[in-house]
Amino acid sequence: MSSGEKQLDVICMGRVAVDLYGQQIGARLEDMGSFNKYLGGSSGNVAYGTARQGLKSGMLARVGDEHMGRFLREELNRLGVDTQYLITDKERLTALVILGIKDEDTFPLIFYRDNCADMAITPDDVKEEYIASARCLAITGTHLSNPQTREAVLTALRYARKHGVRTALDVDYRPVLWGLTSLGDGETRYIESQQVTAQLKEVLGLFDLIVGTEEEFHIAGGSTDTLEALSAVREVTNAELVCKRGPLGCSVFSNEIPDDLDKGVTVQGVRVDVLNVLGAGDAFMSGLLRGYLNNEPWEQSCAYANACGALVVSRHGCAPAMPSKEELDDYLTRAESVPRPDKDEHLNHLHRVTTRDHSWNELCILAFDHRGQFVDMAKEAGADLSVVPYMKKIFWQAAQEVVAETGLEGQAGILCDGTFGQAVLNDITGKGQETDQRWWIGRPIELPGSRPLRLEHGNIGSQLIDWPLEHIVKCLVFYHPDDERGLQADQEALIREVYEASCKSGHELLLEIILPSDKPRPNGAEGDDLYLRALTRIYNLGIKPDWWKLPPLTADGWNKVSSLIDARDAHCHGIVMLGLDAPAEVLEAGFRQAAASEKVKGFAVGRTIFGEPSRRWLRGELDDSALVSEIKNNYLSLIQMWQRRKG
Repeated sequence: MSSGEKQLDVICMGRVAVDLYGQQIGARLEDMGSFNKYLGGSSGNVAYGTARQGLKSGMLARVGDEHMGRFLREELNRLGVDTQYLITDKERLTALVILGIKDEDTFPLIFYRDNCADMAITPDDVKEEYIASARCLAITGTHLSNPQTREAVLTALRYARKHGVRTALDVDYRPVLWGLTSLGDGETRYIESQQVTAQLKEVLGLFDLIVGTEEEFHIAGGSTDTLEALSAVREVTNAELVCKRGPLGCSVFSNEIPDDLDKGVTVQGVRVDVLNVLGAGDAFMSGLLRGYLNNEPWEQSCAYANACGALVVSRHGCAPAMPSKEELDDYLTRAESVPRPDKDEHLNHLHRVTTRDHSWNELCILAFDHRGQFVDMAKEAGADLSVVPYMKKIFWQAAQEVVAETGLEGQAGILCDGTFGQAVLNDITGKGQETDQRWWIGRPIELPGSRPLRLEHGNIGSQLIDWPLEHIVKCLVFYHPDDERGLQADQEALIREVYEASCKSGHELLLEIILPSDKPRPNGAEGDDLYLRALTRIYNLGIKPDWWKLPPLTADGWNKVSSLIDARDAHCHGIVMLGLDAPAEVLEAGFRQAAASEKVKGFAVGRTIFGEPSRRWLRGELDDSALVSEIKNNYLSLIQMWQRRKG
């Protein structure tokens, strides 16, 4: 297969695991109260990191036939990593790592890898045509520690050599994984071992690129003097040697080893405050491969690598901390002025919005997150409130039937509350994830009808800790740009708190703006101007919602709002249009006005669809099947209106 026919930039072969990261910074592992779950394992991290840097990567490994294995596969798939040779092992469990951040120098870590799936890879798992399909094969050192995995690696390297595939090794020395420490000591990074040195030297000649810290070259070369170790490595390989030197950056040696590390191609690192060194090496390798495989000079490749490592050491986690290509390039233009990347608002925003794992081109959302309206309808009909959760399950049934009958998978969603609709939220969560035809799920937090804005269940942080990450925080605020200053400040402070909490928790935020009823609600150009001013004010506060929810505007109004969003946050997902119980013909006219705006992704409408049928059902005039039928008809009618809006 010629280089012009290569389907992949890099195949990563080695460890892939689930990282369980303690959330309490500064605590011992013994004292951790909660953990975040991330993709991990050195090779898994590099596959993930290179994909974020724009390379087409593949993962060659094994995972268990269980929830953790499926999690790793889905995480890689979301980034476009090729997983056709991420083999499901029916007999072994996915590897786990439990780790924490005690202080700048202490990172307790336990590997749970006894008979794990990724260490069961065999030579038969390595297909020649797959290795030949890539420009590079990247190996990590752990798989050289076991006879079976070592033979699988050697098989892959032979195929790579045969087909002109570049080969790269990250030494990734973990003494515990070579059986040199107690099982609970995953933190120790260096123990001298002549046996390990000998085993590494046997294979170093098979690589074009070898990357390691000074200590990792010590084990590869058999000396604790870095220059002597590099010289010993040079005796057995002609590879490019990249020595990572921590805050000093890195040095590259293409030929003979000089008498001073700085005489290599040396690229200074950027200085940052260190939160977490775990994963920094994998980030370094990801950035380095971006430049190396694009044939960029070593100075540029190492700049990518150093900056990737710097960003990851300033953040929690390994894979999720990996920067996107856009984020990295932005950081490199001003790295010297950003000592705390984790505190830089622009960089954090770029990380948030350029690492999203899903986008939506069109959305038809059935909104039934109403609470006060359902209470009022039940009282009017003399019905007990206990029927409201059941009624919301009927709405959900109707929505599913419409989507299945119209082929709207991946373009549909619901807005539903946890007060009356928790059963619906439980059922919809996770649907379509494996096929990437997920449902859009919005969930309200505001106290219904509150002005100034108040939250229904109190502190936003204590709410979001219990929410699935795919639930989108929906916050409705009755906001007027000419509100009295005290009221305005009160509402804006809470909106900002909600925004910052969503950023911290990883949830997307939909901000719904409605002009308050205690002030005139003009339509047309005057109304457009008020909404434009409201959005401008919120952007001026540094608040950048992932979504906006707005009422119908004029075509000119939509153009101005869209231009504002493009100027202030080009990565915003867009706008969904609300209904406010408007007649269908009014909504259809609104759809036509929005037709030219690509920022308007769809609608999130409720009472226009369910209002009248629900009242009749509550009065006993409709049975369940009739309610399903009427909801379906109204929802389908609105979908058809949306789809023909440009006609």
